[in-house]
Amino acid sequence: MAEPIDVHFWPTPNGYKITIALEEMGLPYNIVPVNIGAGEQFKPEFLAISPNNRMPAIVDPDGPGGKPVSVFESGAILQYLARKTGQFYGADERARIEVDEWLFWQMAGLGPMAGQTHHFRQYAPAMISDQRQIAYGAIRYTNETHRLYGVLDKRLADREYVAGDYSIADMAAWPWVTPWKLQGIVMDEFPNLKAWYDRIAARPAVQRSAEKGKGITNRNLGAATADAEAARKVLFGQRAR
Repeated sequence: MAEPIDVHFWPTPNGYKITIALEEMGLPYNIVPVNIGAGEQFKPEFLAISPNNRMPAIVDPDGPGGKPVSVFESGAILQYLARKTGQFYGADERARIEVDEWLFWQMAGLGPMAGQTHHFRQYAPAMISDQRQIAYGAIRYTNETHRLYGVLDKRLADREYVAGDYSIADMAAWPWVTPWKLQGIVMDEFPNLKAWYDRIAARPAVQRSAEKGKGITNRNLGAATADAEAARKVLFGQRAR
């Protein structure tokens, strides 16, 4: 039996992308918690495998040539796992192009824009007393996230999954849609996307991934508590070191 892959993880959309993929692909793995609110992403041993001080990252003891390999960046991890297993990445080059298009769309668009929407709608109000200072950012990123939901809804009008067959592109996008209420989205506006979301949520592997992540605490950074304030300073006060 293959040795388990170590997944350096915290329960965020980017973290869940990887555990969903591992569950879907039937690969054994260990979750290695990286408490990003406590600054564990800056530890030297983590930076050795993820120099951008961001999770997720993986260490596969059975990498290319049977030697260990580490991979950081969630999109690169998904591509690596798909190549390793030959699953969820299209049957030919044309299919892989489609998967890559929508994987990169999520990495460059939906993830960053939804992330900024969360920042301005959920976290900034606890950090800035003058709410007028955050209004433009909240409106700007909420509107862009809404636009991206529209792109995805239109894409799903005539197909069940974003690249035709279920793929790593769906695994990348789905966790970022999960907190849609916090993004100011009314899901009824996007019926095709809603059907896609529900379809994936019903998958046993996705449910297993969610269950395994429940035991790991993700701080409520929007709360007015000393712990949340300390975590916000760690996460939102970073500069080059």
